[in-house]
Amino acid sequence: MTETKRYSLVTPTLDTPFHIDFDWWSQNDREWRVHLRSSLCPEHQEKFADLKSDEMVDWVDPETAEVQLVDGLQHILISHCAQTEEFITARTTLVESIFRLFLANGNMHMTAGELGEKLNRPAQTILRTVSGVRVYKGIRPCPEC
Repeated sequence: MTETKRYSLVTPTLDTPFHIDFDWWSQNDREWRVHLRSSLCPEHQEKFADLKSDEMVDWVDPETAEVQLVDGLQHILISHCAQTEEFITARTTLVESIFRLFLANGNMHMTAGELGEKLNRPAQTILRTVSGVRVYKGIRPCPEC
């Protein structure tokens, strides 16, 4: 039996933490991995063209030296592509900029105020965009935060 996450009906505020809810993608039959692939830098789009969609890779934690299996696509996107200057530009749409900023920071939760500061966009605009009835790219309030 699949457990469905319940979200609060409380209206989010500027201090409400948000994140990318990857479960939202699977629950809504979205091909999020296709979108992640399109977010790779040109170098890695070419290098990882043959990467299986769910391939896991070894990753060594730089602090503990512990080896962990991680999603290969997410790892290269977050550790390399999201760190380039071209990942978020002035021409990137607001929703895509928010999505990419979450990828760049390892999907650590952020408030609309924090997103606004980092993207140099009005926090109220960000809040209105991500707190409406429509969910964009899985960006939702973080229920466990």
